[in-house]
Amino acid sequence: MVEEIKEYLAKGAIVLDVRTKEEWDEGHTEGAEHIVLTVIPLEIEKIKSWGKPIIAVCRSGGRSGQAAQFLANQGIDIINGGPWGNVDVHVPKN
Repeated sequence: MVEEIKEYLAKGAIVLDVRTKEEWDEGHTEGAEHIVLTVIPLEIEKIKSWGKPIIAVCRSGGRSGQAAQFLANQGIDIINGGPWGNVDVHVPKN
């Protein structure tokens, strides 16, 4: 999974955090987009408009897996990055 995460980041992937607002406020990846899992279906056009590959993350990988499967079915280039900390360590810091 780490290689796939690095590959996606190298392609300019956007990190999509699908955790709750409370979880997001406790810490998140710099530059990540935050859309709570339950509203993903309402935000498909917004997500498609980014025009980039996506790495979905959450706390453990369950919710991001659901988001990744749903969005892949909508034709979006996405992978499940699992827990956000797994991806965060590979994102360049400003």
